[in-house]
Amino acid sequence: MTGPFIRFLDLHKAFAGKPVLTGVNLDIGRGESVVILGGSGSGKSVLLRHAIALHRPDRGQVWVDGIEISGLEEEQLLDTRKKVGMLFQAGALFDSMSVYRNVAFPLHEHTDWPEEKVAARVSEVLSLVELSEVEDKMPADLSGGMRKRVALARAIALAPQAVLYDEPTTGLDPITATAINRLIRGLQARLGITSVVVTHDIQSAFHVADRIAFLHEGKISFTGTPQEAEASREPLLREFLRGGVDA
Repeated sequence: MTGPFIRFLDLHKAFAGKPVLTGVNLDIGRGESVVILGGSGSGKSVLLRHAIALHRPDRGQVWVDGIEISGLEEEQLLDTRKKVGMLFQAGALFDSMSVYRNVAFPLHEHTDWPEEKVAARVSEVLSLVELSEVEDKMPADLSGGMRKRVALARAIALAPQAVLYDEPTTGLDPITATAINRLIRGLQARLGITSVVVTHDIQSAFHVADRIAFLHEGKISFTGTPQEAEASREPLLREFLRGGVDA
């Protein structure tokens, strides 16, 4: 299928009467890595959650792989949610489950695979995120970076076509953050995954982006390559990139 893998058309969303998104238009191509930049409270995570219908728009459309999803019932969303994995900001691992059970969870929920096949897939995706011999550990036994990797392994267990990353490097030291950025790029290259990364971390954004979208006052005010972002005359983007404004 041609056309963008994810498309936001004139997206509006308000909470308790306060507008957050006020007409977002953004296309994300297949196999592309798009970073959505913006300050705290700018609506980046809200926009991301629309791509798997965790939020529904007040107005506008959300298209994923050629299907408009914003009006679908929960049952109808299953196929879309298998195509799109999500790495939540805090990882969202189940604390009471081992690493193995966390990563196997979507496979147990959405396939009828025998346990040997599940185990092989768990091992495979843990290897893809450069973790081994951690299946029996509990989340509490892992460092912050390792928890992010386990959560990423779970997000790709069903071989999605796209992965959404919500602030993937928040709370990580610079060395671990760089390793996570490298993984995002590596998975895109090895698996052809479409990546949508929400961040306010400019260094991370420039590392992983094919294209940057700048979200300000509920709209996308700039899209372009990292080089075009650096050269942009858009004043708020320039200030943001210099660290002078919390957009």
